Amino acid sequence: MKIVVLAGGLSSERQVSLVSGQNICLALRELGHDAVLIDMYLGLEKIDPPLQNVFSAPDGLCGGYVIQAEEPDLPVVRRSRSVPSPSMFGPNVLELCALADVVFLGLHGECGEDGRVQAVFDLLGIPYTGAGHLASAMAMNKAVCKQIMEHAGIPTPPWRELTYQETDIPRLAEELPVPCAVKIINGGSSLGMALPDTREELAAALHDTLRHGDHIIVEQKIKGRDLTVGILGDRYLPAVEMIPQSGKYFDYAAKYQSGGSQEICPAQITDEQWNMLGEAALKLHRALGLEVYSRADFILDEEGRAWCLEINTLPGMTPGSLLPKEAAAVGLSYTGLCAEILALSLKKRRKAGNSL
Repeated sequence: MKIVVLAGGLSSERQVSLVSGQNICLALRELGHDAVLIDMYLGLEKIDPPLQNVFSAPDGLCGGYVIQAEEPDLPVVRRSRSVPSPSMFGPNVLELCALADVVFLGLHGECGEDGRVQAVFDLLGIPYTGAGHLASAMAMNKAVCKQIMEHAGIPTPPWRELTYQETDIPRLAEELPVPCAVKIINGGSSLGMALPDTREELAAALHDTLRHGDHIIVEQKIKGRDLTVGILGDRYLPAVEMIPQSGKYFDYAAKYQSGGSQEICPAQITDEQWNMLGEAALKLHRALGLEVYSRADFILDEEGRAWCLEINTLPGMTPGSLLPKEAAAVGLSYTGLCAEILALSLKKRRKAGNSL
């Protein structure tokens, strides 16, 4: 099949996305597909006609991407286009996606996980991997996702949604509870997130989070073990426990830098605890209307209670990402994981087409 692996974009998770996309593309090519990696935001400015010749590129346009220690400088990325445009789709991106048999979404963050890309593809009739636009949008918005958790009876830490500005910070730093978690409403990869323990740290966190946006949730900080469980098809995978080497929390550096954390898979928990986490992850996946795959994050507290924090609709697919580790624990290779995501997505697409 001709497959566009769409990655990059213009979110704070851009670098992670490009590395995910690169590895997905190489795996699909190993499976015999004509897969090419396309940066959603930068696109391809110079292509010799006809466009479909891109799918014959010997290297799949994979460029040796790596994740840097710091998040990307998005204004620099914006300026790197030779022709400025307000479109989130770069030159020839939509045209190439329309020529593909399917688009494999390697996007993360606002570019790809908030449902807007899926909505465009739905309108254009372009098949893609993963969940649809509405489920993606609900899962990405942390406040909406929290409401779905509560409606489904899935325990989640007490939380509050708010929009604020710099002048509100002194008041909020006094009235919000500490310790707590401050999270940008649509963030990912622990960017736009802080775990302040004191009021001084809370004020600093609120100030720093404004770099990412002014719409946040603040939730009670639960002390316990960081665990995550992936969903693939209609089953849950082994849990992973994340232990940051810094001794703090599972932040951007801990997730993606070599030696940043210890990740134990399968996690050293009881079968009863694993089933409790897995059933909660599957319940949330279904309550949101997600399809194909996802990954839910939890805190297992000192009393053995599982608190769901959020769910990821396009989990990371980098060499150090958690979902591939979970798949490997049940004997599914990285290439096999990509093949199953592709097969499940095409099955979903055929089912949707037959219902029209």
